[in-house]
Amino acid sequence: MKNMFKVALLAAAPVATISMIPASASAQAVSNVAVANLDQAVQGSAAYAAAIAQIRTTYKAQIDSFEARSKALNAEIQPLVTAFQTAQRAPNANQQALQTQAQNIQNRQQAAQRELAGIFQPVSRAQAYVEEQIVSKLDAALKAAMTKKRVTMVVRPEATISYQPTMDITADITTELNTAVPSVSITPPANWQPGGQQQPAAGAAAPAAPTPPKPQGR
Repeated sequence: MKNMFKVALLAAAPVATISMIPASASAQAVSNVAVANLDQAVQGSAAYAAAIAQIRTTYKAQIDSFEARSKALNAEIQPLVTAFQTAQRAPNANQQALQTQAQNIQNRQQAAQRELAGIFQPVSRAQAYVEEQIVSKLDAALKAAMTKKRVTMVVRPEATISYQPTMDITADITTELNTAVPSVSITPPANWQPGGQQQPAAGAAAPAAPTPPKPQGR
C-alpha cells in the first residue's frame, strides 16, 4: 500500500533529527520532540480501513482483472528478459543486438504498464479520493495531537537514529483523525481528479504503476 499512498502534508511537518538540536538546549526541550509516521497515521484510521474494504468489494471485478492481466503480461515479458540475459552472458555478445532486445523489452513493459493502469484507473481514482479526504484533516489532527502531548517539534522516523517508543505520537494522530473524519466516500464527483482539481475525466492521465489495495492486516 505504500506505493500507492503519498501524504501531501508530509512537508508541513518539521523535518529534523534530534542531533540537530543545539547542545545548549535543555532536557525539557528535548522531551518536547516527538516522532510521527504520517502515512501510517492515515492508513491506520478507521475511515481509511473501511474505505479500502469497500473499494475491494465495489471494484472486485477490476481488481481481479488487473491481477490476472498482470500475471499474463509478466508471463509474456519474462521470457524476453531471460533471453536477453542469456545473450548478454554469451562470449563476444553482439552489443547492437542486445541494445535492440533491451529496447524491445522496455517498450513492451511500458505498454503493459499503460494497459494495467487503464484497467486499474477506477480503483486508483477511488483510492486517491479517499486519501485526499483524510489528508485534508491531517494537519489539524497533527496539531491537536502535538498540543495534547505538549510536543513542540515532530520529526519523521527516518530522520532519527533512535528514539523511545513513548516519543511516537502516530497513534495519537490517528485518534484525532478518527474523530475529525469518522468516514469517507469512495465515490468522487464526476469531474474530480487527484489533487482537488476539477477536470474532465476523459482528459485524466492514467497512473503509471497501480497496486491493488490489500486487506488491512494491522
